[in-house]
Amino acid sequence: QARELNKLTITATQMMESMISSPVPTRAEVSDVANAVLDGTDAVMLSAESASGMYPVETIAAMNRICIEAEKSQQVTLEQDFLNRVFTRVDQSIAMAALFTAYHLKVKAIASLTESGSTALWMSRLNCGVPIYALTAQPETRYRATLFRDVYPLMVKYVGHDREELLAEAEAVLVRHGVVKEGDLIVLTIGEPIGKAGGTNTMKIVKVGEHRA
Repeated sequence: QARELNKLTITATQMMESMISSPVPTRAEVSDVANAVLDGTDAVMLSAESASGMYPVETIAAMNRICIEAEKSQQVTLEQDFLNRVFTRVDQSIAMAALFTAYHLKVKAIASLTESGSTALWMSRLNCGVPIYALTAQPETRYRATLFRDVYPLMVKYVGHDREELLAEAEAVLVRHGVVKEGDLIVLTIGEPIGKAGGTNTMKIVKVGEHRA
């Protein structure tokens, strides 16, 4: 229900409790963490295990491994997910269109140019098997987006409101981080007028190299 309402979900409390005093988790704890991931949580959180436990580094490493393996077993269910969905917002519709297009076109990445992060959050509600990059000039948005499932936040700098310059900068950022190379296809979402939070209203399929910074 939280995911349907575009809300972040964090699963916490005694997830790896035995590791307060043991260097390895129990089978039940491994299962609990994996199931939280499979159920769609955005983040898992430790408390006493890392705050006062004897094996904080080992606990974090173990939880990380479990989450990565659980994510690998995710199934793409976009077709089924779209059947009974009613979209009520423009930015939500654009986000879902980007997921659908990226999955069927087999693009390298989805890039969401975002002020508030809400479009990237909508995208993170479903799994399309394509990495999502939240490109933002707002440090607060970048920090918040680190919690979004399957979303990688990156800072993008831009001055003014020229769309072509912003698209070129977005491409350059993705290339610099080794996400894409010239000739790759990406699905990019943007809002116009540029700089308005919650205003995502455009999706574009871009071949890397078409826009030069």
